[in-house]
Amino acid sequence: MSKLRVQSFAVSLDGYGAGPDQDLQNPLGVGGMELMEWFFPTRVWQNMYGDTDGETGIDNGIAELGFSGIGAWILGRNMFGPIRGPWPDLSWQGWWGDEPPYHTPVYVLTHHARAPIQMKGGTEFHFVTEGIHAALEQAKAAAGGLDVRLGGGVATLRQYLQAGLVDEMHLALRPVLLGNGENLWEGLDLRQLGYHCERYVAGERAMHVFFKRE
Repeated sequence: MSKLRVQSFAVSLDGYGAGPDQDLQNPLGVGGMELMEWFFPTRVWQNMYGDTDGETGIDNGIAELGFSGIGAWILGRNMFGPIRGPWPDLSWQGWWGDEPPYHTPVYVLTHHARAPIQMKGGTEFHFVTEGIHAALEQAKAAAGGLDVRLGGGVATLRQYLQAGLVDEMHLALRPVLLGNGENLWEGLDLRQLGYHCERYVAGERAMHVFFKRE
């Protein structure tokens, strides 16, 4: 049965999944790129951009697992781009260039309708205006029995967690303090929602914590 999985989502020690003032120059907010410094050295990341080098340690192995068995993705609007409100410029097709790293259908949550976008490598962006349940239903249908990966951002994760729709979650806990931004735990009681910590693994640049819903 298809699961909804959060994989390799980086958070700071004080619970922030993005810094403040997200914009085109700071897609993860001011200071937010520090959260991803566990991922950038891995072979998984390097291979996405044509480099055959990269580290192959614990961080890389866990990152690899995050792409295994995924048949579709769900993203929040901010994960697709820094644009707010109605789509002023339809030439914007995401942060990733002509060939995004998803290689599956991707369902983007938004309040503003837009036609699907077919990209190189099998990625096709669909824009869902009917909410989180509709996006999950469409993603599971497209995944063909494989799992759906919930890519973020923070507000989107909180919505799905609050609704009890996330089956498994892997957080990459980075040894940094952001102090401000978007806090993943704001308004959430994971214990009451039925989640528990299944295991944790120390990587080279992050502590990997795995949650499941009972």
